[in-house]
Amino acid sequence: MFIHHVNENLTIRMLKVSEAPLLFALTDQSRNYLRQWLPWVDHVKAVDDSLQFIERSFETYANRENLNCGVFFKEQLVGIVSFNSFDWTNYIGEIGYWLSIDQQGKGVMTQAVKAFVDQAFTYFDLNKVEIYAALQNKKSQAIPERLNFKKEGVIRDAEWLYDRYVDHIVYGLLKNEWVITIKQ
Repeated sequence: MFIHHVNENLTIRMLKVSEAPLLFALTDQSRNYLRQWLPWVDHVKAVDDSLQFIERSFETYANRENLNCGVFFKEQLVGIVSFNSFDWTNYIGEIGYWLSIDQQGKGVMTQAVKAFVDQAFTYFDLNKVEIYAALQNKKSQAIPERLNFKKEGVIRDAEWLYDRYVDHIVYGLLKNEWVITIKQ
């Protein structure tokens, strides 16, 4: 089971099966906000959907396909940070994240993503990390920008969100750039 203590207030770890009700409640209370940017929200209709997500997360992590973790701030589940996919041929990991609306603007997700990037380059020995953010989602874009990711381009009509396509900005960070970033 993956667990990483970022600091005294912040831990990133895989969710336990027993935490499915917590994950569902967090998703449900942030549903309207999350639905603006995430295509899966309408598929989470009951605790069992969150339970299936957690159970699948153990299987896909064991298969080295992805890694889904809860973000725990002061021991409370406040969001999710994930390696949505690993490309082991090219040593690239794609990070995704979401945070409950009441925890935004406190730097929690920036710290969590920074820790995940550290893990990408040390524990997983990746060469590159990518983050995709909807062109209109300025809060999501702020995280890779704070962490000195480079804008690599825009993918037009990258994702169908319920009733429309959205473009994505692709951000990338190479391992050798991160070494420079963390020394500054």
